[in-house]
Amino acid sequence: MSTGGVDTLRTRRRHLRPSRGEGVRRGLRETTFIIVSALVLSALVRAFLVQAFYVPSASMEDTLMVSDRIIASKITTRIAGVSRGEVVVFQDPGGWLPDPPPAADSLRSKARSALTFIGLLPSDTGQDLVKRAIGLSGDRVVCCDAQGRIEVNGVGLDEPYVKGRTDQVAFDIVVPPQSMFVLGDNRGDSRDSRFHLEVNNGSIPLANAVGRVVLIVWPLESFGTLPIPATFASVPLSPVQSGG
Repeated sequence: MSTGGVDTLRTRRRHLRPSRGEGVRRGLRETTFIIVSALVLSALVRAFLVQAFYVPSASMEDTLMVSDRIIASKITTRIAGVSRGEVVVFQDPGGWLPDPPPAADSLRSKARSALTFIGLLPSDTGQDLVKRAIGLSGDRVVCCDAQGRIEVNGVGLDEPYVKGRTDQVAFDIVVPPQSMFVLGDNRGDSRDSRFHLEVNNGSIPLANAVGRVVLIVWPLESFGTLPIPATFASVPLSPVQSGG
């Protein structure tokens, strides 16, 4: 091969090889695409599949402790609805929580809101609650039987996870359509359906249900799932639910 041919081949190779600046720009574009795609995917997961929350109060002790990080399955609730015995995150229907303070107009607050929106931080809006679903549409819920237990459709619930007394408020209600009656596991320190009986028999519209709590992720020593207690399997269908 002539010298001229070797020089031509070397020139072609130099032209095919990207410059260092072009390589950096291409790397930045690829990195940006990956980051944006991951953030969009995270936001979609938060919107439609699962969402992380902080436990805001002591009302679910000792099942859930204050500031535990939990995962709520939105897709489970959207497909299967709410079942008795589930621990459910729901939005305040009005009057259950005080109005949240105005959001701080600071860069840190805005960054936190953005990270929460895309699912990188647990939600802590001050407008979400977490309780256990005790009764559903058509269920008759009574407090209490001779043993101090909640009755659902005539069956007393054995709830060893309950902390404190349940019978602070006596009631005998039927859960309205498309609603759920909820109680905190820490019955001595929970402003739940018992204390809102004047509106919708104390029940929460099912439309307010955000998702079923399926996992405790923090602290690590509390990591685990939240199955439905076996006692709820013994509750019969109400006449409304059975079509009677």
